[in-house]
Amino acid sequence: MTRTRAVLAAMLVALGVLYAAWFAGGDDRVAAWLVFALPPLLLAVAVLRGARTAGFWAGVFSLGWFSHAVVVLYERPAERGWASVELALALAILFASSLPGLRARFAKRRPPPPA
Repeated sequence: MTRTRAVLAAMLVALGVLYAAWFAGGDDRVAAWLVFALPPLLLAVAVLRGARTAGFWAGVFSLGWFSHAVVVLYERPAERGWASVELALALAILFASSLPGLRARFAKRRPPPPA
């Protein structure tokens, strides 16, 4: 496993734990855990198991998590601390999930071998 995948898995677990703690006191905490905490934790398991598309789906989901954080930051001042951490983790997950593709795209191309 590459270091990038390990960091991505760790950030997904951190986001799942953040959601579990954030929604721990609510009346519908089980539903919130299923909707918010479970997806990043399942993606972390998939990343650790080496699933090829797990990084892609983490990047796709991170856009939703980013949007959720921005809305909460704007609408609910009491939850700005939680949303700030969510925003940072969403951006970090997006970057970590995109890093292998960015490296491949901007890698120095080797000249073809002589014939």
